[in-house]
Amino acid sequence: MTDKERPLARPSVQIDNDRVIVTEWRFPPGSHTGWHRHNHDYVVVPVTTGELHIFDGKATVPAPLRAGVSYARQTGVEHDVINPNDFEFVFVEIEVKA
Repeated sequence: MTDKERPLARPSVQIDNDRVIVTEWRFPPGSHTGWHRHNHDYVVVPVTTGELHIFDGKATVPAPLRAGVSYARQTGVEHDVINPNDFEFVFVEIEVKA
């Protein structure tokens, strides 16, 4: 499936104030975020257990995730996040404004 054929993941901003942006991301099967750059440090809290694929512009790598097990990344990350599963994948992203 090409990027143009993939549905887009659905972001739902829950909080956006002067300190944080909290977004719930829902990925229907086969969907992706589209290429993007993170302008803030961020934490991801998976709600679903499974695997996402991360395309960094050169290679696609699997990212196994477990519900409730968070990870953090710094400003500047660029990628496309893809749901290869046959089920919806959900995570909450917390961006820290500094």
